[in-house]
Amino acid sequence: MNQYLLSIYQPDGPAPEPEVLDPIMQELNQLNEEMQKAGVWVFAAGLHPPETATVLKASGDDLLVTDGPFTEGKEHLGGFTVIQVEDLDAALYWARRLAKVLRNLSIEVRPFQS
Repeated sequence: MNQYLLSIYQPDGPAPEPEVLDPIMQELNQLNEEMQKAGVWVFAAGLHPPETATVLKASGDDLLVTDGPFTEGKEHLGGFTVIQVEDLDAALYWARRLAKVLRNLSIEVRPFQS
């Protein structure tokens, strides 16, 4: 079995209004429960906005610590799900399901190194 990271990218800016977000979150919870019952779900989490990030970068003996995201962009990593499945086709099956629940958000599928 292989583990895959399903990264959820969302646009910068405020979260959708509750009347839009609440039904999506209900569907997401249902999908997570379905993944758990299927035995593929390992871990999932949402992240705080990128402006809450702290970035550390070592250069020789110096360590630079800065506030804010590592990169500036119009989208950011908003959350992720880790699944354990047989192969890429199985990972894509669950990623498609996730993409349908999250509608216009992009889902990136990447395997973990063995």
